[in-house]
Amino acid sequence: MCSKFQLFYVANIHLFKFKNLVAYFSIKGKKGRFSRVLFFGKSSYSVHKTAKINIHKGTLVVNRHITKKDPFVGYLEMYQNSEINVSDTFFIHSGCDIMVFKGAKLNLGSGYINRYCKIRCYDEITIGNGVAISENFTIWDSDAHQMINGSEPTQPIVIGNNVWIGTNVTVLKGVKIGDGCIIAAGSLVTKDVPANCLAAGVPAKVIKENVEWK
Repeated sequence: MCSKFQLFYVANIHLFKFKNLVAYFSIKGKKGRFSRVLFFGKSSYSVHKTAKINIHKGTLVVNRHITKKDPFVGYLEMYQNSEINVSDTFFIHSGCDIMVFKGAKLNLGSGYINRYCKIRCYDEITIGNGVAISENFTIWDSDAHQMINGSEPTQPIVIGNNVWIGTNVTVLKGVKIGDGCIIAAGSLVTKDVPANCLAAGVPAKVIKENVEWK
């Protein structure tokens, strides 16, 4: 966990890299006094002029490397009137592939998502505070297409506070994962998971209640 001084130091050192300097002035949104949007390594972004990144405090770090020689490319794309809202410092590690579509909102609390995440936000995705999300995480709040006489193709997703998600997990539309949950590696989450439960499987099912992690 970084101290406030470390976060301030990192934010201000990297602000003066050209890519981050351009992002700081070109991407709209309300930001706290020392808040920054930082792009690391081989990252790129396409942000529509009406899109916003709002940061209450802390820093949004995109494509953060694990090692200094990390070769993985990260990408952020935001369409018309889309938003990313950050409550506190949130790290998205290298190899990320993030798309926030027209009018959609991606809400991030604090914590991190490890390498190779894929985020497709068509409506609204909310990820809480103190989250630890492992590699190859995929989250889609839409089917992207609609089946005739089927359910709504797009439904919001909510991941609560203090949630630990293992590697190779996929979370699909309409899901709510409660505070304190653990989602086992390789799970496909298609239904709600109550607070403080361990869920596993394809599709994921609750296999243990009243769990804690650290």
